[in-house]
Order: sequence, then C-alpha cells, then structure tokens
Amino acid sequence: MFDLPLKSVMERKKFLTASPDKTVTQAARLMASKNTGAVLVLEDDQLVGIFTERDMVFRVIAKGLDPKTTSLREVMTPDVKSLDASQTYGHALVIMQEHGFRHVPVVEHGHAVGIISSRNAMDPDLDEFITDERRRVHYQ
Repeated sequence: MFDLPLKSVMERKKFLTASPDKTVTQAARLMASKNTGAVLVLEDDQLVGIFTERDMVFRVIAKGLDPKTTSLREVMTPDVKSLDASQTYGHALVIMQEHGFRHVPVVEHGHAVGIISSRNAMDPDLDEFITDERRRVHYQ
C-alpha cells in the first residue's frame, strides 16, 4: 500500500476549494457539507494556501476573530507544502509525520487535483480494498 501513487489513494470526492476572499464561516459551512477537515485555497487556479479545522480553532476562535468577517487569506496556512500525484503514499505519510501535517494538497502539472489526509492512513478498510482491487486487476 505504501508504494501506491497518491493519485490512487487521495480523496477526490472530498476535495474542496475556496478563494482567499471567502470568509471562515463560508469555508466552515463548505467543510461541514462534505464532512471534511480542510479546504484548499486557490487564487487564479493556483494553490495559495490551505485552511483546516486546526486553523479555525487556533487562528480564529482562540484569537477571538469573527468568522463571519475574517477572510481565509488572513488565517490560512500560506506557502503550502504539496506533493505530486505520482509520489507514493508512503512518502506522503513521512512528510505529514515530519512536519506535523494532517492534510497535504496533491498536485499534478502544477494544479491541485486532490488532498491526502492522515485519516487515509487510519482507515483499515482502505488497505483491504486496495489489496482486493490489485487482485482484480491482476487476474483480468
């Protein structure tokens, strides 16, 4: 499983984006609607940041900022570390552990195409599913 490319493991269905001018409240509602913990912040189709549940807690709520008027630009994590879709899942896990990340954007040809999260590593069904899928492909 750890040698799989990120494009086969990443979350595409829960891949959320927002502009840096969106408010924290708007981002929170978007995250709640998809039951996910991060939004990739894009400006002119370029990844400029990431906004996560932790950002909301530590950079907004703990500092007493108003989520209705605070823009993502003010509280997002800028200069995001991203990984190429061809890199391995194992490499992503090492990067997340080394840097304390829970979410890492996945890019392909310079454009965001998904996100990998620490939740992926905790899903015991994922390993079984991937093993079964490999068997199916092998025997076709």
